[in-house]
Amino acid sequence: MRLHFNKPGIRALGVAESFRPGDLRSTLAGVVMRSDLVVDGLAVGRASVGGDDASASIASLYRRLKRNDVNVIMVSGAILSLYNIVDVEGLSRRTRLPVVCLTYRETAGIEGAIRAHFPDDPEPKLAAYRRLGARLKVMLRSGHPVYVRAAGLRDAEARAVVELFTLQGSVPEPVRVARLLARAAAPRRPSRRGSAAPSGRRPPSPAS
Repeated sequence: MRLHFNKPGIRALGVAESFRPGDLRSTLAGVVMRSDLVVDGLAVGRASVGGDDASASIASLYRRLKRNDVNVIMVSGAILSLYNIVDVEGLSRRTRLPVVCLTYRETAGIEGAIRAHFPDDPEPKLAAYRRLGARLKVMLRSGHPVYVRAAGLRDAEARAVVELFTLQGSVPEPVRVARLLARAAAPRRPSRRGSAAPSGRRPPSPAS
């Protein structure tokens, strides 16, 4: 799909998640944002922690918005919720939209971590991870790198759309706001007397 980046009305659906250790399901948040950085749509969904429904959950989130004016989906990470791996090409086919998955640091890969987390049968997860392929390193005008896996876009278009929505740092604004929404929308656990309430922040996980 060819995107016309000079149009002020180009819209991205930013998707991010939040979960805590021990959660069975993570909170997914979607934020529709125009290229002039006006937010004009929000949705919240769920995905299973450690499961295989990341792509289906993001597609469901998109359908729930009932929008036909979204031009691209931008996802924070290609591996969600403790190795719930996004099928980038499959998500693009499901939604009939270009998809850009973003990560923010360089790594040597996570095959070892997958084997450790799924010792009885790691092969399905390993196969899904290998299907992701290599990441494209994009050096933004902000001076920060971001690592991209994309479907439905040429490399130059993926670079351009990430630049278009990034004000500072390496996180595009639709994804940044989706992170905030996911943390706010995540179910709260009752805090024990004398202890602080959970922050709602996603626990650290390997870069994907």
